[in-house]
Formats: sequence, C-alpha cells, structure tokens
Amino acid sequence: MNSSTIKHVAEHAGFSIATVSRAMNAPHMVSPATLAKIHAAIEALSFQPNYLAQQLRAGRTQLLGVLLPTLANPVFAECVQGIEEAAAQAGYRLLLMTSRYDPESEAHAAQTLTNQRVDGLILTVADATQSPLLDRLEADGIPYVLTYNQSMKRPSVSVDNRAAAADAVRLLTAQGHRRILMLTGTLSASDRARQRYQGYCDALRQAGLKALPAHEIDFNAQGLPARTLSALCDSPHRPSAIFCGNDLLAMVAMRSLREAAMAVPAQMSIVGFDGLPVGELLAPSLATVCQPNYEIGARAWQELASRMGGAPASRAKQRPGVILPHRIRPGDSIGAPSS
Repeated sequence: MNSSTIKHVAEHAGFSIATVSRAMNAPHMVSPATLAKIHAAIEALSFQPNYLAQQLRAGRTQLLGVLLPTLANPVFAECVQGIEEAAAQAGYRLLLMTSRYDPESEAHAAQTLTNQRVDGLILTVADATQSPLLDRLEADGIPYVLTYNQSMKRPSVSVDNRAAAADAVRLLTAQGHRRILMLTGTLSASDRARQRYQGYCDALRQAGLKALPAHEIDFNAQGLPARTLSALCDSPHRPSAIFCGNDLLAMVAMRSLREAAMAVPAQMSIVGFDGLPVGELLAPSLATVCQPNYEIGARAWQELASRMGGAPASRAKQRPGVILPHRIRPGDSIGAPSS
C-alpha cells in the first residue's frame, strides 16, 4: 500500500486538505492553476486516492470487510459467525479474506477489500502495536475494529490475554506443578502469543517459580512430531506440565504425547487456551481458557457500526479497547505431578 495520504498531497502542493479533496471530487470548482499544482503533487507522491473514503462520503455499499489469519482454527470461524449475524441485522454482507499470519498478506488483503469499497473493516493483525496497515487505515479515515488484538490505543475487542494466560497457568501451579513449559505460536508473529507468554511468566513469578523459554511452533506448521516432545521431555529436568497458547496446539501436543507413550495427565498435564467445544470431547477432556469468540465478533460489529455512523466528536470519545471476560473450563487433562 502506498504510504502517501491526502494530507501529504496538501502539504506538497501548498493547499488545504479541503482544497485537495475538492480538486479530486469536484475539479470544476477549482481554478486550473490550483488543479495543475495538485495534480503535480499527486504524481510526485504517487498518491492513490482512497476510493473507500470517497464512497463513505457518497453513500454506503452495505459491504463489510473481514480479514482474519485463518479459518482452519475454529476460534475464527465462531468469530465470523458472530460478526455475520450481528451485521446482517443492519443489512450488511461480508467479504472475507485470510492472511495466513503474514503481514504482507494482511496488507494485500486489506487493499483488496478496500478496493471493493467496503464500508469498514473487522480484522485481526499480527501485531497491533507496530502495524503500517493500521496506520494507513487511520490516515485514510477507514473505519476498522480489531478482534483478538488486545490494544488500548486502537479500536479492538478481545479478552485480557495476559490475565487469562496467568489464570490457565495457575490451574497447574494449584496442582503442585513446579516446572511448566509453554508451547506457543511464533512470538514475533503474534502480539496475542507474546501477551499470553507474559501471563505465563506472571503466574510463575507469583508462585515463586522460574519461567522457561517459550517453545515456539510455526502457526502454519501441520503438526508437532512426537520426537519433538520426546526430546523436550527426556531430560531429567523435564516439565511436568505444558501450557499451550491455543487449543489446537494443546490437541496436537496430546496426540504427540500419546505417540511418545506418555500418558496425560499421569505423566504430563496439559492446559489450552481458546475454549474450543471439541476439547470437551477428547479423552481426557481438555482444560482450557474459554474466549467468548461469538461475542467478540458480534461486539466488534457493534463497535464498528458506532464508528461508521457516529459524528467525529462522538467517535473521539469512544474507548479504543474493549475487554470481554474469559472463563476457565476445567478438564481431565490436568492432574498432580507424578513423583
């Protein structure tokens, strides 16, 4: 996405933003000399007019862009259902794309959606704290709300990832576990993963225990080989429990432990994060932190609708980060450490 905005064009040409906007949308109302200078600035900066912003001024398309990392994780499918059912009540249809946890794909997908003149975006990005994509959306005045990215500076709906992860780890310390490993997606690719690792560290520190380095798994990897967990657990200082950064990782870990002839929870306790319903059907059932995924999607639509429909003054007063409550779902994957 080109980094130039209408503000840059105005500064380069020496006119106000209002004059540049008038030149783009009603050139007959601008003098030829002014028009020539503005066109020269547009060419010099390779500025691409934001057609979504123009459409918002002209009227609504009743299209909502949704950009998520993947649909392979049922968490995001539940979120989409919440978005879709809430937005449908306002007559909106969804245009859905995935980014495969890749920032470049995020930017490309967002550009594709805005080119379709969606009225706003609901999205999950790799890192909301450092996101050129979000900076550009804000510069262009495109309404958006983040899901799962916990941010107090950007419009977002999530759980408190750090606090929820700490609660999950406390399930393990309460059982007497003293050496707990965290399996997580790539920390550099996800602000959620980093926040959950911070929560893991918080809980262990509060219990007077030492946090171990996170064991990172590529989000796009197809599985966790049994030999990987065997290598982790063969040491005389092996962990007695594993906290997994999401339920899919927890399920893969349970399968890999079974392949390595290690019993859960007799030889290794497991706790996940997400609250996928299928976890209750496993044997043993998965203990986990439940996120209100449907509600996250529905609330994100409510937040976006208020931003699309409110006056600038009312939008400025809105609190950026909305935190929804998490809950613990007990399961049989946790037990006391073996002697």
